[in-house]
Order: sequence, then C-alpha cells, then structure tokens
Amino acid sequence: MRKIVNISFSVLMAGAAMTLASCSQKSETTGWKYNDKNNGGFQVYKEVNQATGPGLVLVEGGTFVMGSIEQDLTYDMDNLERRVTVSSFYMDETEVSNIDYLEYLYWVLRVYGADYPEVYRKALPDTLVWRNPLAYNEPYVDNYLRHPSFQHYPVVGVNWIQSNEYAAWRTDRVNERILINKGILKDNPNQVNEDNFNTHAYLAGQYEGLVKKNLKNLDPNSDGTRSVKIQDGILLPNYRLPTEAEWEYAAKALKGNSTWENVNEKRIYTWNGIGMRDNAGKSKGIMYANYKRGRGDNMGTSGFLNDNYDFTAPVKSFLPNDNGLYNMAGNVSEWVLDVYRPLSPEDMSDLNPFRGNVFDKPLLDADGNIAEKDSLGRVKRVVDNDRYVNPDKRSDLDDESMYAYGVTSMVNNRARVYKGGSWNDRAYFLSPGVRRFKDEEASSADIGFRCAMVRLGSADGKKENARRVNTLKK
Repeated sequence: MRKIVNISFSVLMAGAAMTLASCSQKSETTGWKYNDKNNGGFQVYKEVNQATGPGLVLVEGGTFVMGSIEQDLTYDMDNLERRVTVSSFYMDETEVSNIDYLEYLYWVLRVYGADYPEVYRKALPDTLVWRNPLAYNEPYVDNYLRHPSFQHYPVVGVNWIQSNEYAAWRTDRVNERILINKGILKDNPNQVNEDNFNTHAYLAGQYEGLVKKNLKNLDPNSDGTRSVKIQDGILLPNYRLPTEAEWEYAAKALKGNSTWENVNEKRIYTWNGIGMRDNAGKSKGIMYANYKRGRGDNMGTSGFLNDNYDFTAPVKSFLPNDNGLYNMAGNVSEWVLDVYRPLSPEDMSDLNPFRGNVFDKPLLDADGNIAEKDSLGRVKRVVDNDRYVNPDKRSDLDDESMYAYGVTSMVNNRARVYKGGSWNDRAYFLSPGVRRFKDEEASSADIGFRCAMVRLGSADGKKENARRVNTLKK
C-alpha cells in the first residue's frame, strides 16, 4: 500500500505547479503583463492545490468541542470542554514505524557518521525502555527496533526532540525527491556533512546539488535559469508534530457523526458507543484498539485473543477512524507539539489553539544576508520572541521560574503533551481528550509519534480525498 501511495504522490506532483499562467494574462492593478521578459519577467503560475505528501491524509478542518467528556479519573481538571476551530491539515495515516525510523538512521549515519558521529548517537532510540527489573523483556531490547519481524510496528523509545528532528529530516528528503522527480536535480547518494539537501538552505541559495535542469528565468538581468522558489508551489511545507488540538480533532473524527453542521453524537473514543468491540457487520466482535483490558490481561486467552497483541501491533492494525487514520486510540501514545500547562484550556486561542511557540528567524550576517549554513548543512536560526512577547507583561503561566524543573514542579517549558492510550493503558486513556505529559528528553516503550503538515489554500477536503481515493483504486 505504501508503494501505491508513493506512486500516486509522484503522479500528483508531476502536474502540480509547473504550468505558467497565460502569457496574455496581466495585472489587474498595474496593467503589466505577467511572464513577459520584455516587461521585466515577473513570473506567475496557475493557482494549484497543495499536493498530498507521502504517508499523509487530508483532515478537513472545522469546529469541535475540545476536551474530555469522560470522567476525570486523574482529578487533574486540566482539559475542560471548550469549543475551538482547527484549520484543515494533513496527518500521517499511521504512526511512524520502525522501518521508517531505520531509514532515517541509515541516512544520518551515511551522511554524518564519519565526521559527526554524535549526530547519529543523538538520533538513536533508547531501546532500554523495554527493560523491566521484574519482567523478562530482554528480547525486545535487542530486537524490537531492528528485527524484520517488527518492521511495521511503531517506533518507540524516541523522545520529543528526536521526533522533531525526524520530521525535519523527512521534510528535506521529500522535497529533494520532488525536485529529482521534476527533473530539476539528479540523484546524489554521495552527500556528506554540510553538502546535503536541506530545504531552507536550498531556498536561501546555499545548496545547489547536482543540477539536471533548472527552471526558466524571465528576469532580463539573469542568465536565463533559476532554482525553485516557494512561489513556484513545487516544494511542500514542513512535516512536523501535530498540535494537541489537531491530534484530538483528528482522533475524534466527528465528520462520521455529522449531518450538515449538526454533530449527532459525541464520542468518548475514536468510535461511537462505550464498547471496545465492533458490534456490526463482518467485523463484529473485533477489538477497536490495542490496549490493556485489565490487570494481567494484555491480550486475552489462548485460542481467543482479544486484541491479538501483548505489546505493540503493526501500524495498520485495527479499523481506521472516520478520517482514515489508524490507531488513534491504543497501540502507542503519541507526542504532540504543545508545552503542557494545566490551565491551557482556559487561556489559549479558540482558533488553532497551541501553546509552545518559540518564534525564530534566520541568522543574518553583517551585510544583512542569511548567514552561512552550519557544518550540518542547516540554515542557522535565532530566537525572535522579543518582537511578540513583552517579558514585563508575560503571563505567570509561562514564567520559567514558577515551574523550575526538579524544584517546584515537573511543569515547565520542557514538559510536552502526549495523547492517546497505548498497549499498556486501560480504556480510559484511549479517550482523545485525556492529557498527559513528560519531559521532552524522556522516552518510553509506549510512546511513539506521527507527523502532520499544514494545508495551504482551500480548506475543503472532499475533492482532495476523493482524488486520493480514486488514485489508489487505479
């Protein structure tokens, strides 16, 4: 199935953004023609929809009641119900699997291993998360990440920082492949150290690569060719972790319960009802998720296993929800982008709510140009929060001194939210509204992640998902 998705992506990208607007088209405000070298060569392309990147599903946005509708067993009172709106976005169909992460590790070792081995070491998952002093889990310590039997199981032992690094790497690999498929760059398997494709470095003119054929440049002062720019609509936006609001919205998948603008039934889980098994059709009696049914019961009895898995399950196990996403309840919990605060529901925006913004910008040199990229091939960036946050007026909720780690509370700017229940959780934690948190450098055998991406342009997902389904059928 993954191969089919990749093929469909290539087909979609082939006609995505390379068609120039008609040469006769002209500006409605100046009267000057577009795409005319004699008029200065301002280039305009036809408006196109953003292509769906590999592994992603479009989640059409909308309003929903965010928060827990289940009883608060932890008595934290940190997720009160409130109505918010989430813009359309893309979400990984499945959790990131071991084979996905091994591809990343292989690339990091091949490109940085000789001169910067610490980059590879920092990327390695902590396989010791399987170790339990009073259980025999050593086979998982040695085999879970690398044995082919577990290729399509979710990667675990990755912390929040590692998850973000993987998403950044994935952005660059996808965009590099787009440029190769477009015939702009050639394959270059010999990239090492700073000489590797990085999206930001490429756009800043600090990476050229093995050029096959650049785009036509209509600027009369140019040599007639140029590299790709954001305005061309060819490169995809960044892969990243989903926000807490995006994750919860995607998990609830209330589009399956909606008629016009009316939500006919709330959901405690990612499916309807209070049961944990499907009660209709050919799948009647099948468990909806991989979770722990009770103390000492991780999989049921021999001859009648309830969810079939003692630990994790393959990432495409169980029925997808109404957004087409697998394992949004159970299997592994998942990191999201947000910093944890108990009172976030009370003070975040009601449109695309998110806590954790650290605004940054490219580092500039003395001449005001983007500074030379670093030794890993990445554009250097600096924090730019002062433009947006006046420290004298900052809320106490964001005061680091109030949440000093290891002194007064675990709640500080390193505390990151993770969502969804896991193979090691009871049913309560499978409810999308439940919130938990860990330090951003902590890892666990029951926490993984999946990636998301912003949707640019039209918010209507019906046409996009229909096109994706039709492509897969072909």
